[in-house]
Amino acid sequence: MTARHLLLDSPALGRRVHVWCFGVVGTPVIVFPSNAGVAHEWRESGMVDALGPLFAAGRIKLYCPESNISQTFSGEGSLEARMHQHHLYERFILETLVPFIQKDTHQPHVRVLATGCSMGAMLSSLFALKHPEVFRGALCMSGRYRGAGFVRGGASEASYFNDPLAFLPNLDGAPLERVRRQTHLTLVVGRGPFENSCIPETIELGGWLRKKGVPHHLGVWGHDSRHEYSWWKRQARHYLAQLT
Repeated sequence: MTARHLLLDSPALGRRVHVWCFGVVGTPVIVFPSNAGVAHEWRESGMVDALGPLFAAGRIKLYCPESNISQTFSGEGSLEARMHQHHLYERFILETLVPFIQKDTHQPHVRVLATGCSMGAMLSSLFALKHPEVFRGALCMSGRYRGAGFVRGGASEASYFNDPLAFLPNLDGAPLERVRRQTHLTLVVGRGPFENSCIPETIELGGWLRKKGVPHHLGVWGHDSRHEYSWWKRQARHYLAQLT
């Protein structure tokens, strides 16, 4: 398993963005970080090492970008400004990182998986639901999916479409069929300490995916499964082995 640190120029964000890459061949997986927003999160937490067997088998390549979460969902300032910053981050992912991955894997039309823990789970769900042509699936671990719980300062069209539990219940017709045909969400949560609000929101999102006919899997782990890396390592190993 190889490790590379890159700085990708993002015209949308107007700066270079830190990205860590792990692996040589395999299904490309974009890892969205949690609230810390740092690209090296999965390396430092031991998540990368925990996936050693999948790297050895040539099953996965991880691309771990930083996020601008401190300027968006957990940031200060006006709602309009924070949602605009998230829009710019979406553009970085779609216009810079995904084309880089397609070039890096020598597969110009390859579709990617998304994954993440905590806030990274919410970002993964958003990218899969909003851009299913690009993201063929998402593994979301211990996430919160009611964006209104993070976004303060009222409501707007932009915040609505960055809130899975707001826009998914109203998705219908051709936009819904687009999601049904092209992506799959795996939602995972434990019943142990610090999962709290993650449990009802994960179950609610799973319920809406079922009602809307969107391919998905809902995995509710036991009371020993905590909101921490020791459990996310097991969950990532288990589900990425099935998804790649």
